Amino acid sequence: MKTPADIAQPHDRFLKELLSHPLNAGTLLREHLPEEVVRFLSDEAPELVKGSFVDEQLREHLSDRLFKVKTVNDRTAFLYVLIEHKSAPDRRIGLQLLRYMAEILRQWEKENPKWERLPAIVPFVFYHGAEEWKIPNEFLHLVDFEDAWKPYLLNFRFPVLDLGNIPDPQLSKDRRLYVRLLAMKYATRGKQQMAIKDLLIDALRDDPQELRPIIHYLVYAYHGYDEQTLREIIRKVRPEEEQPMMSQFAQDIRKAALQEGVQQGVQQGHQEGLLQGEAKLLLRQLSRRFQPLPDEISRRVYTASPNAIEIWADRVLDAKSLDEVFLE
Repeated sequence: MKTPADIAQPHDRFLKELLSHPLNAGTLLREHLPEEVVRFLSDEAPELVKGSFVDEQLREHLSDRLFKVKTVNDRTAFLYVLIEHKSAPDRRIGLQLLRYMAEILRQWEKENPKWERLPAIVPFVFYHGAEEWKIPNEFLHLVDFEDAWKPYLLNFRFPVLDLGNIPDPQLSKDRRLYVRLLAMKYATRGKQQMAIKDLLIDALRDDPQELRPIIHYLVYAYHGYDEQTLREIIRKVRPEEEQPMMSQFAQDIRKAALQEGVQQGVQQGHQEGLLQGEAKLLLRQLSRRFQPLPDEISRRVYTASPNAIEIWADRVLDAKSLDEVFLE
């Protein structure tokens, strides 16, 4: 299983590191899982189950966490925590969760060949994209069926934690979890990042031990925060750490600035940027699965918005035809 340092996206590294601590994970689950689930959980911290159930092709974009928790009845329930970090909701998330749960059960059965009853699995989607999550949180949303068939069809519901729908003071009662969730909530909301700077400072003053990981996250996720802004945050929380931390993060800041410059270049030269970046990669993936590609497809990709390209790229893995990739 990959360590947090191996995961490509800063959001993945940041949240996966947080959930590596059982107490933090337990607080998150108890505060944001449905009450029907939480009332049966014991006070013991959840146990992190080793192993990854994300498809090999998706591991650069997703990370997963599986926790084993005891109930008040001394039973064991599995809580599968799927961390979704895309900027747009994924309407096929139910199918992904089904695959992951099936793999969890397959591995559990190998370890428990004499089982009599299967463990309960509660899938949990963590989402902090800028767009509100409006996708129905049940598997049957993806299935074409007649109402009369419903009692005979597989279905399950999955709670979705959409940080954008939670008022800032209600993100968490735990100081450490609160500042982490606050930082993640606004990481995808660039226009609001400067407005919550003082809120971040106040939260870090309450838990200054989080300053270093938070600053590291801000370097890569908050493109509106320049070096002076980062210095100000450090100075107001732990002034004695300003010089050591800025020296430590100097290389990271330069890398982030370079990435920001590349992004600005893409915006200034839309077609050229797409050819060199996301569009070129998408066309390569399409050509491997659906050769040869019509010229119309190339023109469509080159002139598309970044959001559309991201959606099409997600569909390439499961689509059976080009029409399915570009379905409106």
